Amino acid sequence: MSDAGQQGQAALPEPGPEREPGREPERGPADKQGTRPAQEPGRRAELDAVRMLVVIGLVFFHSALVYATDDDFYVKNDETTGAILIVAGFGVVWAMPLLFLISGLGARHSLRRRGARRFTTERLLRLGVPLIFVTLALNPLPQWLRLRSADADHRESYLAFLPRFYDVRLEMAEFPFLLQGEHFETGHLWFVVLLLTFSLLLVPLHLWLLPREPVRRIGDRVAEAAVRRRGLVLLPAVAFAAICAGARMEEDFAGWHRWSYLLFFLAGFALAADDRFRTATRRDAGVAAWIGVVLFAAAGPGFALADEPFTEMTALAIASRALFGAAGWCLVVAIPGLLDRRRLRRLRRWEEPGRPERPGRSRGPAIERGYGYLAAAVLPLYLLHQPIVVGVAYLVTGWSAPIPVEYAALVAIALALTLAAYELLVRRTRVTRLLFGMRSRSPRRGANEARSIAS
Repeated sequence: MSDAGQQGQAALPEPGPEREPGREPERGPADKQGTRPAQEPGRRAELDAVRMLVVIGLVFFHSALVYATDDDFYVKNDETTGAILIVAGFGVVWAMPLLFLISGLGARHSLRRRGARRFTTERLLRLGVPLIFVTLALNPLPQWLRLRSADADHRESYLAFLPRFYDVRLEMAEFPFLLQGEHFETGHLWFVVLLLTFSLLLVPLHLWLLPREPVRRIGDRVAEAAVRRRGLVLLPAVAFAAICAGARMEEDFAGWHRWSYLLFFLAGFALAADDRFRTATRRDAGVAAWIGVVLFAAAGPGFALADEPFTEMTALAIASRALFGAAGWCLVVAIPGLLDRRRLRRLRRWEEPGRPERPGRSRGPAIERGYGYLAAAVLPLYLLHQPIVVGVAYLVTGWSAPIPVEYAALVAIALALTLAAYELLVRRTRVTRLLFGMRSRSPRRGANEARSIAS
């Protein structure tokens, strides 16, 4: 693959290596005899595709919030519609939770491959450095445009606004969002804050708890039960329902409570420990999808009728949040499971006589290059997209055009500028790659990743 494969995978988030059914989990650096290094399995390409879809979809989602009636986005159009959040709600229930689950899958394999010290260093470099840089360099822009959009007479320059944005205080009660201020915010970087926090919290768990024999025995029994009993992998839906109902939901974090994402992350970490979980997920994916859709539909009327469905403690709001939480887990189980079914069917077709080509290598060179390019660009695109969407929206909302026309223009311009910023300002130099969480270029790594992406 060309330079697209040489980018190095971005840190947002990293799907774990793929193991074929029957392969022993948690294999160390040597085989059973200890004489030959075990080969690192290929990446789960379908999970790479999911995270690309979610991140690119955020351009469409955040652009839509400009025209949503019930959302406090940075820039608002004069004409709005209530249909936006109804349509977007189905994406909210699974998209960001699935990114955290995929991150947990990748964390298991990254810890096993790198060890605790290298894992910690890698996460601090590829998540901590971009978090600091983008917070300081890009995040003031949306807040400044919020003030200008809300008040036509606001004349404060951007440079004059910066000291007000950087005026922060420490609030331990908001952990892990410790820095708070009147104008300061992490904005869309809340995902990076939580992912970095969860990754660092995982290290002592990996070192001191998981190696204990009682814990390993419990994990083995749970994995065996998940394979033997249909639907057992859906049981965590009860926990997510309880969190959403009792701890409420937070609009600033894509509708979920911040600690719900920790459960999704840990669930991904646990699912990666044993292939039997993957088998059970693949088997129950269809049922999970139907249950998830039904539960989400059942939650809809409550969210429409309640005054403050995210926070109020009425019976209607509590029940609706519980249904939402349960639906989220079911859909997060269903999507990777259904994609894994498709991958397995393709493998079986490959094994049929007269089919020499391996599945996944039938894509044309242009598609492979585009796939590799976007897979490497995931984190930079995530970091760049929201300030660009807000900036474009500030200009587009002044047009006298129907909502569909403005929205289409906003998405097209914002997406083009985000990709252009990545290509021209991020990807080409060692310094900017570091600031946006990318690995430095390595021809050897690029060749290896090109092979894994194509497989």
